[in-house]
Amino acid sequence: MLRSVYLVPALIAGLALPGSALADRYRTTQHDFGGVGLLQTPTARMAPEGTFSFNANRTSPYSRYSISMQPVPWLEGTLRYIAISNRRYSQIDEFSGDQSLKDKAFDFKFRLMQEDYWLPELSVGFRDLAGTGLFSSEFVVANKRFYDLDFSLGVAWGYIGNRGDFGNPLGFLGDDYDSRDAGTVGTGGDFSLDNYFRGRPGVFGGVEYQTPWDPLRFKIELDGNDYKSEPQQNNQDQDSPVNLGVVYRLSKGVDLSLGWERGNTAMFGITLHSNLKSDPFPAKLLDPPPERRAPLPTGVSAQSVDWANVSERLRDNAGFEVETIEVKDRELIVTGEQKTFRNQAQGLGRASRVLDNSTGEGTYDWYTLVNKPRGIAVSEASIDAGRLRDLEQNRIDEQAMRRSTVLATPSVLDTELLHTAPLEKFTYGLSLGYNQNVGGPDGFILYQLLARVKSEYRFTRNQWLHASLAANLINNFDKFRVDGPSELPRVRTDIRKYLTSSDVILENFQYTHTKRLDRDLYAMGYGGMLESMFGGVGGEVLYRPSGDNWAIGVDANWVRQRGFRQDFSLRDYSTLTGHFTAYLQTNFYNVLAKASAGRYLAGDIGGTLDLSRRFNNGITVGGYATRTDVSSEEFGEGSFDKGIYFTFPFDAFFARSSQSQGTLGWNPLTRDGGAKLSRFYSLYDLTRDADTDRFNDGFNALRD
Repeated sequence: MLRSVYLVPALIAGLALPGSALADRYRTTQHDFGGVGLLQTPTARMAPEGTFSFNANRTSPYSRYSISMQPVPWLEGTLRYIAISNRRYSQIDEFSGDQSLKDKAFDFKFRLMQEDYWLPELSVGFRDLAGTGLFSSEFVVANKRFYDLDFSLGVAWGYIGNRGDFGNPLGFLGDDYDSRDAGTVGTGGDFSLDNYFRGRPGVFGGVEYQTPWDPLRFKIELDGNDYKSEPQQNNQDQDSPVNLGVVYRLSKGVDLSLGWERGNTAMFGITLHSNLKSDPFPAKLLDPPPERRAPLPTGVSAQSVDWANVSERLRDNAGFEVETIEVKDRELIVTGEQKTFRNQAQGLGRASRVLDNSTGEGTYDWYTLVNKPRGIAVSEASIDAGRLRDLEQNRIDEQAMRRSTVLATPSVLDTELLHTAPLEKFTYGLSLGYNQNVGGPDGFILYQLLARVKSEYRFTRNQWLHASLAANLINNFDKFRVDGPSELPRVRTDIRKYLTSSDVILENFQYTHTKRLDRDLYAMGYGGMLESMFGGVGGEVLYRPSGDNWAIGVDANWVRQRGFRQDFSLRDYSTLTGHFTAYLQTNFYNVLAKASAGRYLAGDIGGTLDLSRRFNNGITVGGYATRTDVSSEEFGEGSFDKGIYFTFPFDAFFARSSQSQGTLGWNPLTRDGGAKLSRFYSLYDLTRDADTDRFNDGFNALRD
């Protein structure tokens, strides 16, 4: 009878709700350590593709802060800081200050099998995969949903299963599977392969109940940890292995959590989440609307058109800075640079309407835009003028329009010049900047807010001088007193001195010259104060076949260390650095793979693997790892250089279209090994419009 009482409202809700509402009703929630789960334990569930979550919670004596990301449907990644409030950062008072011990970690979870009618969802995961191992664990977990109840059951080795309910079923592989080393605070950062799936495992699991009131859900779990083997001998009393919790959805992007864990300790937390793939950007209310179709003039000749006015309208409405306007037979060719719209097709559609309104029906059959970012011709997009009118009158669809649009490599043609636009030589702008240092002994977060002036003087379209001057507005760097130890040349670990020596800094002062050497071959040379810590000269060459998904490049640089005040002064240390880089834009969830090999700033030699995914809205999520001939002991804490980054287009937050973007990066520690020169410009980025897939992905914006 009880089951019938439960099934009736559940079935009514299921019949009444559309599929999208059901998906939202059965959405995933985060657990204490970050990632989809219950309280202390993970589940097999995966968040929707593109989900980004920031989690903060407190369960004495631990405060946990984590970022969890779902870059692809079957992979969840989490980075986390844990503050252990009853343990000091260091045994040395002068070094520790008032900081509690901080642990940094990466987690990954992989889905092995999706749930169907009979079988559960199945995942395998790794907690604290390459950190100090204080909270390291491996687990296998399954989930099955019955209406509003989602059941999970799993087995874990290490921290999650510290209760050790039974002998290791993998013991038949060898005696070394029967024991496990506890995590220690040391250099950390390396993969503890000898520890994976070792020791006695514990059972964990639970139930998550979605109540009839959508914002509210309950959690109950069996914890696999008995808290008798906590890191730093920080053992906790456990009155009950059953944890209880509740999650309340305060708004679309905010979850509040409360719990009772270990039978004697309260938990409270907050999760901020969004979807980088599907959440809409703000409407571009400040963009000018596309030009409306005007009555087409008749009897128009090329000589009677006010091409200067056309050039201004192309800049203001289509974001296209005109260099020249030419004609060949019945094709009108506009050469210049797209400076406003990220989607090449959007600028093409707007520009074509401006040209159509200016020249008249039947005058030209094709409108061609040659895009020359920074003076190097990268792509040539041609649109059939008649088919564009058919699209606007709904006589054809977008697929037919795409077949009437050609993306090609720019070529040299015998044309008639109609108009040359003057070059705007000097530009400037104001913006804000931000620096931070996270997780050090002087403070968990040390921050600085800057006012920034950027200016540029263009000698020609492919030769320019760029300068960036920044002034301190507010910071707490007065707490920044400790330099990181190093056995290598201090190419990065002097960061404290660079951040605290001056309130006004010259971030960048660089002359750059670009050139297209051949059909698919590009070059760039540069010199000046190239980044915050190094100045010098260098160059890059890139071979990128138009329309292909791969490229290869090489850069070489002679650099010298800058003075700590970041003015024009230089220090004694100098070095040669450079890399050979291969790029592959895969069809695997639009992942870009970059593999580099070469010499780094500290003179070490090795390679970097960088994997990133760009979503259709322009947001990029990536991670990298570098291994060089520097040993783990020489490198220091962290063992090798690694990190993650997020790149956000500015128009994700504002009501105006822009090609500008910002990057937030995180790496566990600042060390000297594997340090690359932070070059201000990259030929691969400058030639992004050679990517046919990128053009196709944004083609639906042609009419915007």
